[in-house]
Amino acid sequence: MKKVLITGANGQLGQCLQKIAPLYKNLEFTFKNSKDLDITDTSSIKKTFELVDFDYCINCAAYTNVEQAEKTPDIAFKVNAEGVKNLAFACKKHKVGLIHISTDYVFDGEKNEPYTTDDIPNPINEYGKSKLLGEKYIQEIMVDYIIIRTSWLYSEFGKNFYTSILKKAQAGENIAVTDQQIGCPTNANNLVFYILNIISNNVKPHGIQHFTDGVTLNWFEFAEQILVDNNLTKNVRLEKVKNYRTFARRPNYSVLKQE
Repeated sequence: MKKVLITGANGQLGQCLQKIAPLYKNLEFTFKNSKDLDITDTSSIKKTFELVDFDYCINCAAYTNVEQAEKTPDIAFKVNAEGVKNLAFACKKHKVGLIHISTDYVFDGEKNEPYTTDDIPNPINEYGKSKLLGEKYIQEIMVDYIIIRTSWLYSEFGKNFYTSILKKAQAGENIAVTDQQIGCPTNANNLVFYILNIISNNVKPHGIQHFTDGVTLNWFEFAEQILVDNNLTKNVRLEKVKNYRTFARRPNYSVLKQE
């Protein structure tokens, strides 16, 4: 039975993993939240890796507040880059395959067709820069790894675009959403199945992959779909706006090509 360590277990993806993990009887999971395992603390990592002989580590620990990362980039880099470096060194030392989750925000959004794994990253905000540096550390340190870039992740857990739109609609609030950013909304539960199937099927970890649900939408279209799926179209007025002000620059086009 393969032993799998999950970091960032209380985050959106971590909660989806906790929900789906019981379906994989051939895998033994250890879930660690940021209090149990702080990836920015090498002693915390050392203690965890010495207690159990893990086969895989799925790193869901990340600083994902894109807006706040512009104001306090040191925190984003501490978690998304230095913390990932710490984890990579531990995985290498203990011969643990690392599956790391990255983002479409490593790209600048200037391309007019889906980004492939061969495209050169060029992040335009601090969050994207911190995630890219984390990727680079893994590539420099390890051989047995998979970096999975995904986009517009959502689920029933935590605060994300899906739950935010749903909450506003259920409260009868009018909603204004931009149609100027294009990407692929990805259900975190689908990403979990993809990851666990990799482990369950003994796929040797190596390289960068892209995973999305494969449907290209802008944020307005995604909001429309959320309202339709939840029978809330009559509850709220959905307004399309071109200029939706955010502190962080965001890629206008960040569709990932899954190969």
